[in-house]
Amino acid sequence: MKTILYITSSVRSFKEEETQHQSITRLLGERFLEQFRLRYHDVEIIHRNLSIDPPSFLTQEFIAAAFEKAELTSEQKAVLKMSDQYIEEIKQANIIVIASPMYNYGMPAVLKAWFDQVIRVNKTFSFDLARGDEPLEPILSGKSLVLLASWGEFNFRKGENKYHLNHLSSHIEQLAPYLGAEQFFEIASEYQEFSDDRHRASKLSALTQVKELANNLASI
Repeated sequence: MKTILYITSSVRSFKEEETQHQSITRLLGERFLEQFRLRYHDVEIIHRNLSIDPPSFLTQEFIAAAFEKAELTSEQKAVLKMSDQYIEEIKQANIIVIASPMYNYGMPAVLKAWFDQVIRVNKTFSFDLARGDEPLEPILSGKSLVLLASWGEFNFRKGENKYHLNHLSSHIEQLAPYLGAEQFFEIASEYQEFSDDRHRASKLSALTQVKELANNLASI
C-alpha cells in the first residue's frame, strides 16, 4: 500500500459541474489522485484542506514547548497536538502532493502556517552545532513531493526570466527535504489572469503532465 498526503490551500473550491471561479490547483490535484488510483489501486489518501481547517500560527508557547528538553506538561502537549498530528501524517506518506496557487508571488498564509507547524526540531530536523555552519539536517527521508501550482502571470519556472519573483516554488523546494522529500516535482498552470488562449493551452498542458507524473510515480 502507498499513502499520499494531499495538501490543498486555495481559497477557491473545485466542483466538476461549475465553470466559474474554480480552483485550478484543486483540479490538478483531483486529476493526479484519479490517475494514480487507476494505476495503483491500494492507496490511502490523507487530505488536509487548509482553507477549511487552517493551522494555527506559531506562538511563544509553541516555541517554548517545541524546544523544551524536559518532560512536557499537559499544557505543552496540548499546544503541540496539532503539530504532532501533521507530522504523523507526513511520516505515513510516501508521496506528498501540495496543490497551491501563487498569492502575491508566494504561498498562501495557511500553507506557510502548515509548514511552520511541521518543520520542527527533533521531529523533522535535527540541530547540532558540531556540524559547524550547517547545523540543520533532515530526519525523514524516502518521500516524493509534488507541487501543483497556478499563477496569474507566466515565466516563473526555474530557468525562466521571472523565476526570481517566484517565492512559491522556490520556497517549497527549499523546505522539501525537511518533509523527507528526496524528489521534487512541479507542474504549473500559467496565464490565469489573462484568460486567453495561452491560459487554456497552459492548463491543458498541466493536466497532461499531471497524468503522466501520476502514472510514473504509481509505477515505482
